[in-house]
Amino acid sequence: MTVTSRPTGRIFEALNSTAVQDVAELRELYEDPGDLARRKVVDRLHDVARAFIGRSSLVFIASSGADGTCDVTPRGGPAGFVSVLDEFTLAIPDATGNKRLDTSHNIVETGRAGLIFIIPGRESTLRMNGRACVSTDPRLLEQLTAVGKPPVSAIVVEVEEVYQHCPKAFLRSGAWKPEKWVAGDDVPSSAAITLSHLNLPGLTIEQIQAHERESLLHRYE
Repeated sequence: MTVTSRPTGRIFEALNSTAVQDVAELRELYEDPGDLARRKVVDRLHDVARAFIGRSSLVFIASSGADGTCDVTPRGGPAGFVSVLDEFTLAIPDATGNKRLDTSHNIVETGRAGLIFIIPGRESTLRMNGRACVSTDPRLLEQLTAVGKPPVSAIVVEVEEVYQHCPKAFLRSGAWKPEKWVAGDDVPSSAAITLSHLNLPGLTIEQIQAHERESLLHRYE
């Protein structure tokens, strides 16, 4: 992923000049984690973790490129679309998207990824970090048909850390409570955001909306 150069903002520069400079200084700001927090990390996918993944329909993948640029992207499918291959390894099928391949580029460059699995309606999440690769092994891909036909590739992660994440973010945000949701008219649509980013003469929001509808019709191709 290429990031164009631009002047650093004055606000960031001002705040960065007084920011925390090392881990020791950061640690002094907080109490030490409790024993349970220290011990909740394991290095494999136990039965409960495998059951959670089997019921998850949404996973966010964090990655970084060789130049340090970071990316987080959501991947979704029917519950259980991510396959657990053994107690250390899982595979996430690639599905048709915008073909930027930001996550795959990063993984090819650095061989690392972080995941957070979500079950809609539940506050608990499952996090994991580990080695990663982009596989095109046909024996693997033919097993990964939960999002349609076999994918072109799959992200394979060998987990090194697995832990249940604190549910406070979902509780505080009210993410699963309809009464807390923002009215649709108050949220910029996907097409509106795209139009503002592209800023192309003659391009209309109606054209972008038509393109989005067409893309969703063929989302598994």
